[in-house]
Amino acid sequence: MNLIQNPILKGFNPDPSIIRVGEDYYIATSTFEWFPGVQIHHSKDLINWELVTHPLRRISQLDMLGNPDSCGVWAPCLSYHDGTFYLVYSNVRSFDGIWKDTPNYLVTTDDILGEWSDPIFLSASGFDGSLFHDEDGRKWFTSMWCDHRKGKFFGGTLLQEYDHQQQKVIGKPVQIFPGSELGITEAPHIYKRNGYYYLITAEGGTEYGHAVSLARSESIYGPYALHPSNPVISVREDPTAPLQKCGHADLVETPTGEWYAVFLVGRPLTEGGRCILGRETAIEQVEWRADDWLYLKQGVSAPRLAVPAPAEASPQVSRKRPARTNFTPSTLDIHFQSLRIPMEEDWLSLTNRPGYLRLYGRESLSSFHRQSLVARRVQHFQVKVSACLDFRPTHFQEMAGLVAYYNTSHWVYLHISGGEDENRYLQLIYCDNFNMQEILSDPILLPKTGEIYLRFAFDYGNLQAYYALEEESWRQVGDVLDGSILSDDYVRGTDRYRPAFTGTFVGMCCQDLSGHQKSADFKWYEYLENRQ
Repeated sequence: MNLIQNPILKGFNPDPSIIRVGEDYYIATSTFEWFPGVQIHHSKDLINWELVTHPLRRISQLDMLGNPDSCGVWAPCLSYHDGTFYLVYSNVRSFDGIWKDTPNYLVTTDDILGEWSDPIFLSASGFDGSLFHDEDGRKWFTSMWCDHRKGKFFGGTLLQEYDHQQQKVIGKPVQIFPGSELGITEAPHIYKRNGYYYLITAEGGTEYGHAVSLARSESIYGPYALHPSNPVISVREDPTAPLQKCGHADLVETPTGEWYAVFLVGRPLTEGGRCILGRETAIEQVEWRADDWLYLKQGVSAPRLAVPAPAEASPQVSRKRPARTNFTPSTLDIHFQSLRIPMEEDWLSLTNRPGYLRLYGRESLSSFHRQSLVARRVQHFQVKVSACLDFRPTHFQEMAGLVAYYNTSHWVYLHISGGEDENRYLQLIYCDNFNMQEILSDPILLPKTGEIYLRFAFDYGNLQAYYALEEESWRQVGDVLDGSILSDDYVRGTDRYRPAFTGTFVGMCCQDLSGHQKSADFKWYEYLENRQ
C-alpha cells in the first residue's frame, strides 16, 4: 500500500485550498506579508508535491506596502470551472483595534502556471473569502463576517451572489451560519452533494483549540444543521497527538471517487509547546456515509502521520532540488520570496555582477515598507542554511548578512558591517520582541577584502551561528540561541493581540541606514536539510 506522509506541505504552508483538474491536484496556501503572493503546489498522486507558481506577482494584484506583520494574503480559495481557474484572497491591511481592514479580491486565468488577471474587488466585510460554483451556473461568495460591536469580532458566515458578467457581488449579503459553540468561525467553503449544501468552517481559533466543523442545508441560504459528531477533524481534546492545531479544511474527490480533506496542522516541540516550522498542510481520507454526512475514514477525528494513498495512485518520482542555489542572470529559485514588495531591479540584480545576487541596502529589519531581503522558508527541524557574501562596508550603518526572520520584532541577524577604522566586523544581533542584544561584546575583526561564509544551523529549538573565511572551516559565533522565539506560539505569547501566523525564514539581506544604497553581493545560498 502506498502511503502519504504528513504533513504534505512542510513549514509555513497554512490555510490549504485544494482542487483537482483531470489527473492534476493543486493546493493554494497563504503567504501573508511575503511576496509574491500565494503558494501553489502540484501533485499527480497526493504523495509528492512540488511548488510550481505564485499567482500574485504584480503590485496591481497585491499592494502590501506598509502592511503590518502577519497581515497581507490570508486564506486563498482556489477553484476551477468551465476551463477557468479562480483565486479568491484577502489582502489584510490592518488588524489592530476593534476594526479590521480586510478587502477580498478575485483573479482568474486559463493557465494556472501563467499570468493571472488584475483583481476584481469583492467585499471587505470579513476575510477568508471563497467562491462556490453551483450546478445551475450561479456563483456564490462567502466569507467570515467581522462584527466589531461589543467586542464580538466573529459574526458568522456571510453569503452573497457573484455576477460573473458584471464582475461584482450583487444583492444583499446574508448571514447563513452563526457558528457552533466552538466559536471563532472562519474559513467557510460550500460544497453540494445529493441535494445538500455542505458548509465547512474552521472554528476554535488557530491555536490548540482549532477544529473543522461541518453543517448542511437543503437551501444555500440555510438554516444549516451541524454534523452529529462535530467537529469532524480536531485534536483539541488530545494534547499528545503529533499533529496539533488541525483546522481550516478543504475537500477533493479523486477520479475513482475517493475523498480526501486537506487542513492546516502544527508540530510542537513539546506538548502544548512551540511549533517552530509554523503551520503546515496535512491530508486525511474522508468518506460519505449512508446518513449523507462526511467522516474521517478511520473513524476518529484525529489525523494520522501516514495516510493510505488513492487506490489508483502510481507514485511519481519526486524531484530532489539541489541544496545550493548558484545565481545566474535568469530567475531566482521559486522558493525565494521578499517582504511586502516585488523583487525588482531598483534593489536587486542578477546581472550587475554576473554570478552573484546583488542587493542594494535599504531600510532596517524593523521596516514595514522597503527592506532588501530575499529569503526562503525553514521546512525541516534540522537544517543548515549558508551563504557566501562579498561585502565591503565603509561604516556601521552599512550592513549585510544572513538573517533568521519571523517578523519585524523577532529575528537573529549574523552580519558584516564597517567601523570608523575602515575595517570589517562580524556581529550577531538577537531581537526578541524589539529587545535587541548584540551577542558579541567584541565584534569579530574580518579581513578587509574577500568573501565571507555565513551559516545558521537549526536543531529543533536550538540555533547556532557560524562563519568561515574559507569554505567548510566553520567557527562558532556566540553560544547556542533559543530559535523557538521565531514561532507563532512565542510571538503571540508576547502580545495576545498581535497577529502571528507565519513561520521562520532564512534570508540574505542588506541595509544602508544612511540611505545611499550600499550594495552587497551573494555568490550562493545553500539550504541543506539533515533529515526529515
